[in-house]
Amino acid sequence: MLRKWAVAMGIAIAVILASAEPARGAEAGKAVVWPAGDLKWTDAPNAPPGVKQAVLWGDPATGASGTLQKFPPGFTSALHWHSANLRMVVVSGTVIHGPEGKPEVRLSAGSYLSEPAGYKHTTACDKASECVFFMEGDGKFDIVWPAKK
Repeated sequence: MLRKWAVAMGIAIAVILASAEPARGAEAGKAVVWPAGDLKWTDAPNAPPGVKQAVLWGDPATGASGTLQKFPPGFTSALHWHSANLRMVVVSGTVIHGPEGKPEVRLSAGSYLSEPAGYKHTTACDKASECVFFMEGDGKFDIVWPAKK
């Protein structure tokens, strides 16, 4: 019961965050209804292999956007940061967030994370299942890797 509540809460928060701008293809003043089976999942540009996205509004390649992101089970990425401010709500699975120099934090369905631009961290998905989360960014999405020494 608690898990169902957490998933419902995560979806509700994602909808609230996404309401800041109309969904892709939406006309002003018209509702947008997208059943999960109708979402178009594509390889996420500028992301490691295996990461998928479904763009809900905006264009992450050029500016502000809202997307659903999907990591495969066991996915990991090294220390990195983003140029835009990002907010996310975990919909399913367990995202493992590692702030630089601090212990990892496990974020299950319904969890919220806000990352300011330039915030260094690692990201992973628990091996038990894929991770799906809503992400909203206020600028172009990128991944900046530290220079190798």
